[in-house]
Amino acid sequence: MRLDWYLPVLRKSTPKPAQNDTNGSVHRLAELVLPANAFSDRATKRRGRVRRSLRKLGISWQAAPVRRAIQTICLLAFLGLFVYSCWPYDARPLPPGQEWTNWQVSQIDQETGAVTLVQAEPQVTDRIDALDGSGVHLVIPEQPGQTEFVSAPMIVSRIQLGSVELGPAGELPAEIFDRLLSDPLATWEIHERKPNQWPRHYADNLAAKEPIPAEFFLAIDPLVSLSTAIASRSWVWSLACAGIILAICIFIPRGFCGYLCPLGTTIDLFDWLVGRRVTRWRVQRDGWWVHIKYYLLLGTLVSAICGVLVSGFFSAIPVITRACLMVIDPAQTALLRGAHLVPSMGWGHAVSLLMFVGVLSLGFLQPRFWCKYVCPSGATFSLGNLFRVTERKVESSCIHCNKCVEVCPFDAIKADFTTRVTDCTLCQTCAGVCPTHAIKFVERNNVVELKVIDDPPTGETPIGRRGFLSLAGGAAAAVTGGIGTAVATKAWGAGLSDTSGEIPTPIRPPGSVPEQDFLEMCIRCGECFKVCPNNVLQVQGFDQGLEGLWTPVARPDWAGCESSCNACGQVCPTGAIRALALEEKRHARMGLAVVNESTCLPLAGHSDCDLCVVECQAAGYDAIEYQQVGTEVDDNGLPIPGTGFLAPLVIAEKCVGCGLCQTRCFGINVKAEHLLSESAIVVKTGDAHEDRVTEGSYIEMHQKRLDDRVEQAPQDKSGPESNDSVPTIDFGDNPFGL
Repeated sequence: MRLDWYLPVLRKSTPKPAQNDTNGSVHRLAELVLPANAFSDRATKRRGRVRRSLRKLGISWQAAPVRRAIQTICLLAFLGLFVYSCWPYDARPLPPGQEWTNWQVSQIDQETGAVTLVQAEPQVTDRIDALDGSGVHLVIPEQPGQTEFVSAPMIVSRIQLGSVELGPAGELPAEIFDRLLSDPLATWEIHERKPNQWPRHYADNLAAKEPIPAEFFLAIDPLVSLSTAIASRSWVWSLACAGIILAICIFIPRGFCGYLCPLGTTIDLFDWLVGRRVTRWRVQRDGWWVHIKYYLLLGTLVSAICGVLVSGFFSAIPVITRACLMVIDPAQTALLRGAHLVPSMGWGHAVSLLMFVGVLSLGFLQPRFWCKYVCPSGATFSLGNLFRVTERKVESSCIHCNKCVEVCPFDAIKADFTTRVTDCTLCQTCAGVCPTHAIKFVERNNVVELKVIDDPPTGETPIGRRGFLSLAGGAAAAVTGGIGTAVATKAWGAGLSDTSGEIPTPIRPPGSVPEQDFLEMCIRCGECFKVCPNNVLQVQGFDQGLEGLWTPVARPDWAGCESSCNACGQVCPTGAIRALALEEKRHARMGLAVVNESTCLPLAGHSDCDLCVVECQAAGYDAIEYQQVGTEVDDNGLPIPGTGFLAPLVIAEKCVGCGLCQTRCFGINVKAEHLLSESAIVVKTGDAHEDRVTEGSYIEMHQKRLDDRVEQAPQDKSGPESNDSVPTIDFGDNPFGL
């Protein structure tokens, strides 16, 4: 079994046994599809067009073009998922569909269920020819006391002037079926779209732009899922993805680092553009730092065991995803939407940017220093290399030219030119520069024509007393550091043990698990910020100390949670934000809107204001209603016309804490009109105001709250919320209050 996909050094053809043919399978395939002038002439050693082009890109491109091409594709795919798939701002709600009214039933086919409708009034000349074969909705017109439309999806099967035949797209609702049979004179409506359908343009937009999941690279970073599962003591769905990539790396050892990782490719670019020009801080390859990644991995797992998740600070994919959030996303928003829509930066942003700059700056010490010696995600794959089935081998034709050592990007070649198997990524760059074609990539037990080991002497021996002491000291330091980090994080943390209420819980995205679990499962990757329309989710700074740093928090003063969006849960790689269907998400409470009676304009007797009511109705929640306050009475006790104000009343059972009301009040009354110093309606959190569960249906929880309200209503008539005008039924598919 040979895995040769490098481009070997050009040399004159010489007869060789068939089993030693240096033309790999990729090269032979290329010979079948590319023109002859693309290849080099082995008889004259004249380079072909392919070699000349690759040479201009660099020695690693010429040596291992397949690896470099895969790296480039993966980096572009990562950026595409981040910049395009996670860019929700091009989503637009569907325009209102056409409606055709005044139709009567002419015939019902009992076998097929087809319904033939004719125009009830001859003067109606609407024609719906364009909908032939399309889906429409047959609708019962609104009746007195009706709270929502009743409709059924139908297919237009035949159209004639003045009549239309509709075939059922599924089982007809009982109300529709009974009405069709019992009232042949009733008038019907045909709607191009389901009437008052809950808007879902943001949710549909993300689904349409995901050829692969936006969180794909985060899901295949094994340290992300492994540390999260340990910290939260729960199953994390991305563990399955991590297991698959680790299984693949059994055949391509540490292939994630050599081929797929976008952070590694970014570091390569930095080293090529900047790092290679500054050599004054170069260090040797054999210092104490060569095993940092293993100690960092151990410390990260120890912290996870103690319930503190720090892998998001050091794992490869969260590091680059968060960097893109801090650098690319503001530039993209400013360019395409306007700089005024970019949220202000805080200490959390500054710390993240400094850490990313530090990762790149390590390239001044050695090219790709982070990947070689520091990255704990790489250490996870290095340990996986112990179970490899393929590896790099060196044949006896090796001439000790040292070219492979100089070009190896992962310091995986010993002084005797054999392989450090835990560091090798099978990138095959070394084979592409070997002048004697002495390097091969074969099965692990292949021992054919191998060179003598320890020639020249490497000075590397099995672990001895000094090595054991070094290993023991490093492991002890890692364990101590992991425990110390956990203790320090808890000490300067979220303060969840405080029951005084002085430390408010941040407003988390809808579908977030309970706060303690959330802090143990959030990997701080920043993916949810990127997909959030209007940036309602923003980076948390040190409000909760180190424990809450870089976690998502909703800022209703900036924007409210869009009712048609469920993107944050769809891209979360660890389940800290549950992936909810839109129907579930619109019932998941983030908090409760609370009106400040001392500052609310109508409640304070200042002026009429219904901004929050209008905004809530437009969003489809109908959780804020009008109440009359401040009405004056005459001497006879009768209300004086024109006095008093209509003030907002929050229906707690229907409010989901989206914050749209707060956004509206803050934007108009605070920023634009300067009538208030802060919003008069704000979202409050707390156990009684949030739905923070790891499993279960939010729809069922919502319905239970409504049922409980109905049961308590007779006993609470004296309370302010016993107003008979307050509805006690779910708003169902009527998101616009019609």
